[in-house]
Amino acid sequence: MREKLLTDWYTFTAMSLLTSQNLGRSFGPVDIFEGISISIPHNARIAIVGSNGVGKTTLLRILAGEDEPTEGSVFRSRGLRVGYLPQEAIRESEGTLWSSCLLAFDDLIELGDELRQLELQMQDPACEPEVLTRYGKLQHQFDIKGGYTYSNRIQQTLTGLGFDESDCQRPLQQLSGGQRTRARLARILLENPDILFLDEPSNHLDINAVEWLEAYLRDWNGAVVIVSHDRYFLDQTARVIWEMTPALEVYRGNYTAYLHQREERYTRRLAEYEAQTEFIEKQEDYIRKNLGTQNNNQARGRQRRLERLLEDSRLTAPKSHTRRMHLRLKTIGRSGDLVLRTYDLQVGYEDEGRPLFTSPNLVLERGECVALIGPNGAGKTTFLKTILGQIPPYSGRTQLGASLKVGYFAQAHEDLDPTNDLIQEINTVAPNMLPAETRNYLARYGFQGEQVFDRVATLSGGERGRLALAKLALSDANLLLLDEPTNHLDLPTQEVLQNVLSDYPGTILLVSHDRYLIDALATQIWELLPAEERLRDFKGSYSEYKEFLTNRSRSEINPIDVVETHIISEEKPVRKGLSRNQRQQLQKRIAALEAKVHAAEIEKATWEAQLASPPSDPRKLQKVTDAYQSVSLRLEELLAEWESFAEALHEDDSPSTSL
Repeated sequence: MREKLLTDWYTFTAMSLLTSQNLGRSFGPVDIFEGISISIPHNARIAIVGSNGVGKTTLLRILAGEDEPTEGSVFRSRGLRVGYLPQEAIRESEGTLWSSCLLAFDDLIELGDELRQLELQMQDPACEPEVLTRYGKLQHQFDIKGGYTYSNRIQQTLTGLGFDESDCQRPLQQLSGGQRTRARLARILLENPDILFLDEPSNHLDINAVEWLEAYLRDWNGAVVIVSHDRYFLDQTARVIWEMTPALEVYRGNYTAYLHQREERYTRRLAEYEAQTEFIEKQEDYIRKNLGTQNNNQARGRQRRLERLLEDSRLTAPKSHTRRMHLRLKTIGRSGDLVLRTYDLQVGYEDEGRPLFTSPNLVLERGECVALIGPNGAGKTTFLKTILGQIPPYSGRTQLGASLKVGYFAQAHEDLDPTNDLIQEINTVAPNMLPAETRNYLARYGFQGEQVFDRVATLSGGERGRLALAKLALSDANLLLLDEPTNHLDLPTQEVLQNVLSDYPGTILLVSHDRYLIDALATQIWELLPAEERLRDFKGSYSEYKEFLTNRSRSEINPIDVVETHIISEEKPVRKGLSRNQRQQLQKRIAALEAKVHAAEIEKATWEAQLASPPSDPRKLQKVTDAYQSVSLRLEELLAEWESFAEALHEDDSPSTSL
């Protein structure tokens, strides 16, 4: 029997590129994970998911041979070629980006050198026939291995990962951390290993580069094991999900399929646990009532069977999926129907001599979610800061609507004071919150115990993100400007944030590379096209937008895609400015109108609620209907009046954004 088991094991191992038995890893007295046995077959597409700190990167490093397990073993097939991309950038040695990629083709370069030497020998009339024979064999070998195409492969790979031609000859040491990570990824792909271990490969990649990598991996002949927080990327690349809790559970399918299966598995296990618990309670009740009675023998029998059940088959309550953050976003009041409008807007910095991009006349209405997408460095954050009034428009102007309270989530978290502890940081937006309340509030965002006294400067990227969200939730804003809100957040926290934003009653302007989040929320897509120095707008979801781009060539883009062309005079029109007193009076009228708009919107919402459950009395119903129509008409008139005053004030201003 033992021999058969060993034979089966070796057969199983031979069918896989890599297997492990009872892997465990500990750091001192802390066990990260234990008892992990896995198999990676040929052409596998595996994603490792789980909360931060469960050991995903550690397991990946062990499988890749970059670290050793504390217990257990890893078995690799003979001659297995492994490619490993770490999450953090590695300081590369001397050389350029191009020369680094050439290292992946050392054998071909040596072969090419030998062919050139043979060609020189062949020029001699006295050349031996053996030289010709060898030249023919090497040339065939050189051709089959891609000797005539590897330069094109390098160029295509670098272009796909977001490098341009000018980057090729840049020294590696001059590249940023993100660029070095992309350079390493390019070299790994070009080396064409049997198995790829990729730790957060979509970090430092814009959407176009990520989509190129997805397509590349779909055609990859080897196996791929990925650790990633990019849910859309996992949907496109993974066929199996390993969830670490830190125990490892296997799910078939991509990330979306995993979410459904996980919920079904939890529901089934909970039902089994509850059924067993009910059975145990009934048996215990019977035993307690019948021991020492005429049914004593039956009670003793049940007691023995129950003891065996409790010892061998006792189920534990399944854990619901961990929710480490309890986020709640609410608004202090409704904004006007118009939230944002732009007029002939060009975004950029005046001292640079030309704008970053030109925008069509955009309209954002209450309750919408706009996703602003585009390559890194295209001007997405600059656009947000222009909306906020932190940067003046290059030309044109923006207009924010009435009754707005803006909440801003900055990508770099520059609104966080690194010298503050967490309690002090929350007190900057909630000064009246008592210390005990603040600690309880921070606990909802995963900050427990003495961690609330940590300095902001010591927090990880994910922790800073959660702290920034905690502050944002206290703003009661009805317009959210979110700049990469899911950066550094683990998957469970991303899921919480997505659910909360889905239920958010206000308006959202979202800058993100998180296509999963964009697809779930966006009602409009605004894409920056730096090569064309313009912004393109599309009304619809991200999936609809991608389908639109797939089905139509650039020349067939419909009018919704066309940027309006405006003739901008070199000479600004001469206009009479308002006096200081006139401006003050106008600002007072606008403020008074905003208060009236707010009151009218509250009244309108009250009558709407009554119409949702209309009174049975026809006269009362008519009264409610008339009141609703009256306040709706008054609200329209107030908003029109507000817009006219706001227009006059903006015309008097230098182009800027008012809050």
